[in-house]
Amino acid sequence: MFTGIVEERGEIVGREDLEEAARFRIRGPLVTSDASFGDSIAVNGVCLTVVELGGADFTVDVMAETLTRSSLAALAAGAPVNLERAMAADGRFGGHIVQGHVDGVGSVVSVSPSENWTVVRVAVPADLAKYVVEKGSITIDGISLTVSGIGRGADDGEYGDWLEVSLIPTTLTETTLGAIAVGARVNLEVDVIAKYVERLQSAGTDGGQL
Repeated sequence: MFTGIVEERGEIVGREDLEEAARFRIRGPLVTSDASFGDSIAVNGVCLTVVELGGADFTVDVMAETLTRSSLAALAAGAPVNLERAMAADGRFGGHIVQGHVDGVGSVVSVSPSENWTVVRVAVPADLAKYVVEKGSITIDGISLTVSGIGRGADDGEYGDWLEVSLIPTTLTETTLGAIAVGARVNLEVDVIAKYVERLQSAGTDGGQL
């Protein structure tokens, strides 16, 4: 379980492509400071298991299913990544409930900076749009954010459902979203509570069968 409060911006320092999998070596001095073999660390919002530790680096294995369903497949040495350790039982819940289970991949369609914040618009897969509400929570590349706007369509008709988030300077400085560009693919995890509500409602319409 995570909260979407990024602890540090790490870096991919090595990648080994395996048969239907990949092995990443990631530098993160903070998240490795108390890490052990088998611990969970969220990398750009994807919950991964530590399989090796060495100094400030840790290694994770990523199976084909995860590479297919997330943006991790495009990562190479030198790429920055958002890192968060699993939440301690006595920790503060600063963000929202984040499982580290990516629901889909969105695409950045606009970045609009202003003096005190930046608005980023992300095209959302149609099957996820129903779970996104204005002022609700969304996880983008492992960052817990508040949805500041939702909509459908664009003036040029090039994309469908979208959401917007407004980023404060701290988020821009401390996470990968500070350098995000139009066209970038980002991992999305919707609020799990919305999915549970939908499941319970559907169970009520089919005689209670789960």
